[in-house]
Amino acid sequence: MSLAERLAQAKRTDEDASSRPSPVAPAERRRNRSTDPFATVKRSVHQALLDSLGPKLYDADLSPADLEHKVRQTLLQVLAQDETPLTATDRTRVAQEVADEILGYGPLEPYLRDPEISEVMVNGPGQIFVERAGKISAVDGAFADDVHLRRTIDKIVGRIGRRVDESSPMVDARLPDGSRVNAVIPPIALDGSMLTIRKFATDPYGAEDLIAFGTMTRPVFELIDACVRGRLNVIISGGTGSGKTTTLNVLSASIPADERIVTIEDAAELQLHQEHVLRLESRPPNIEGRGQVTIRDLVRNSLRMRPDRIVVGEVRDGAALDMLQAMNTGHDGSITTVHSNSPRDTLSRLETMVLMAGIELPVRAIREQVASALDLIVHQERLRDGTRRLVKVTEVVGMEGDIITLQDLFEFDFKAGQDDRGRFQGSLKSTGLRPKFLDRLGDAGVTVPVGIFMFDDDIRRAG
Repeated sequence: MSLAERLAQAKRTDEDASSRPSPVAPAERRRNRSTDPFATVKRSVHQALLDSLGPKLYDADLSPADLEHKVRQTLLQVLAQDETPLTATDRTRVAQEVADEILGYGPLEPYLRDPEISEVMVNGPGQIFVERAGKISAVDGAFADDVHLRRTIDKIVGRIGRRVDESSPMVDARLPDGSRVNAVIPPIALDGSMLTIRKFATDPYGAEDLIAFGTMTRPVFELIDACVRGRLNVIISGGTGSGKTTTLNVLSASIPADERIVTIEDAAELQLHQEHVLRLESRPPNIEGRGQVTIRDLVRNSLRMRPDRIVVGEVRDGAALDMLQAMNTGHDGSITTVHSNSPRDTLSRLETMVLMAGIELPVRAIREQVASALDLIVHQERLRDGTRRLVKVTEVVGMEGDIITLQDLFEFDFKAGQDDRGRFQGSLKSTGLRPKFLDRLGDAGVTVPVGIFMFDDDIRRAG
């Protein structure tokens, strides 16, 4: 190719590049994703409402119902005076969105009210995702800007005495209904503030619900229920979003009503219905870096509160050592959750977390503590079809040499395949092994039907 031809080709390439639109940054795409045609109207109505009600919005003597009635009444009056031409449908929409902003959490309110949505994820002001039936999808809602999103985050965390700012840019909090909230703001969040809300059902799920969903089977629930009533120590393991806390809530309902229960959590989520429940919540450090109260501090303190049961929302650090010691020193029947990928991985994680306590212990001594403390591991996963299932129920048998011995009592039957919608057809099946803790349950006056440990073929033959 001659020099003239190469120059001509380079010129054509430059012209093609200049004619193409310039790439848009991901954050810019999120900001441009949706525009609100009523933004100006809502701002003017919102300001007029604030001018009209003023301090009444913060009147402590007004009940939430009275405040809502007053806001909606004033809102209708303000909209009636507004000269912007709106259809009846648009007027209703503007009224609802402004009311959500004043009384609730703005653009998030429709998704928080929707019972089919289990999680709301805000990836910056212009992008909101939700989870329905285990599947994540984008929605049309959006915040006006990052200031609007930050104002909503501050409203959520401020109600429980937490804070989020540049010196402390991450926070765990909860909504009044117990829903878990995590917020991350700049400079940690590069594309704007981020907010994740894991909703709690208004009517908490019970054992019958989990059986109907296919999360567990009735024989498995009968076994775990007997273990809780028989004061065995149970760990619920699984990945993030696998449903561990929901299962923990269901199992906690099996604790007898006459026992003194202490619950320990980072953000209070557990909803126990027994009368004698003492709820403790950890606390982050203040702006001066003082005043922090960790899960480990609370576990140690709970031992002085004469508990019959200790229920820890999640063990993730050196608190594992104190939890194991509590289980080994007379506080039988304790329940907690751990992030892990399998029952065997749960044991490895516990070893690691015990070492995080800063006490140098031989690995064998740690394993002996774990093997002596734990009785049952209930492992849960969120499967590819979006469902949350118990996939293994495993007994901690003891030590053989330097290894902790496990035996699976129930396993999920993945070989059953999937239906035409991709949903797993299998369920928990017995391995045919009888747990060694049955004698301990018998000594506690708790019986377990032996038939639940039979293979399906054995059951059919016996029938």
